[in-house]
Amino acid sequence: MSVTPQEFYVIIERDEDGLFVGEVPQLKACYSQGETIDELMSNIKEVVELCLEEQDETSPLEFVGVHKLVI
Repeated sequence: MSVTPQEFYVIIERDEDGLFVGEVPQLKACYSQGETIDELMSNIKEVVELCLEEQDETSPLEFVGVHKLVI
């Protein structure tokens, strides 16, 4: 039985200590960090798998996009 792959977007920022911090906006409280982007992506993959296991019957939110707001 094959599993249909799911696609998620990761928003990546760098914190004040230089660590890369990633968040998956489609899943609640799904975020991780790493010293490199490769480490972050490895860590976030594990976190996404855990978030999907804990997720109830609701589907992930649909990612629409990122917009810049200048004030």
